[in-house]
Amino acid sequence: MNKTLFLLAVAFLTGCTTPAKSPQRFAWITGLKPEKAEYYRQLHANPWPAVNQMLKACHIQNFSIHERELDGKLYLFAYLEYTGEDFDADMKRMAADPETVRWWKETDPCQSPLPDAAAKGKIWSDTKEVYFLK
Repeated sequence: MNKTLFLLAVAFLTGCTTPAKSPQRFAWITGLKPEKAEYYRQLHANPWPAVNQMLKACHIQNFSIHERELDGKLYLFAYLEYTGEDFDADMKRMAADPETVRWWKETDPCQSPLPDAAAKGKIWSDTKEVYFLK
C-alpha cells in the first residue's frame, strides 16, 4: 500500500512540476472596406456563440482583432494564441464547421486582402514576430 501511495505522489508531483507548453502566437493583417466597416464592427460586437465555441475547441485563446486607419485606408490586425498540437489540422476542422463557414460568408466580403494574400486566394496576410516579452 505504501508503495502505491508513493508512486501516486511522485506522479502527482511530477505533473505539477512539468512546465506548461507555451502557446504559439500568430498575427495577421488585412484591409477593411470602408463601406463594410460598420457591419464588420457590429458582427464582432455580437459574435455568434457557435463561432466562439469552435475557436475554443480548436485550441485558440486570447484572440483579438484590432482596427487602424493608415493613410486614409482601414486595416485589421488579428492576434491569437494556439495551445493545441496540430495547428493545420485544427484550422481544417474549423474550416469544415458549417456555422464558421456561414460566419466567414458575412465577414470575408468586408475585408480587402493585401496583394500577397490575394495572390494566394487568402484574406489575411501573415506577419513575422520580431519581439515578444513574456
